[in-house]
Amino acid sequence: MGIVSTYALFMEIVLTPDLEDKLCRLASTQGRDATALVVEAVERLIEYDAWFVAQVDKGLAQVEAGQTLSHEDVGRRVKARISAKLSAA
Repeated sequence: MGIVSTYALFMEIVLTPDLEDKLCRLASTQGRDATALVVEAVERLIEYDAWFVAQVDKGLAQVEAGQTLSHEDVGRRVKARISAKLSAA
């Protein structure tokens, strides 16, 4: 049986009274602990940042590979999407 190790990092964050009040109200409304909401928000931020960086890297790789669209091509695609949305409505 291996050794189980737990590590907890405790941080102190300073919130404005208004933000703290909003957080507490949200936690109360959801029946959750405010700390759990903060942890979830930090997790979402980190996941979003990783996704965003990956998307930028993907776009830069496409530019380096010459996979770009002209201004006119972008305009045609936008118009086609708008027309498709209007037709579906």
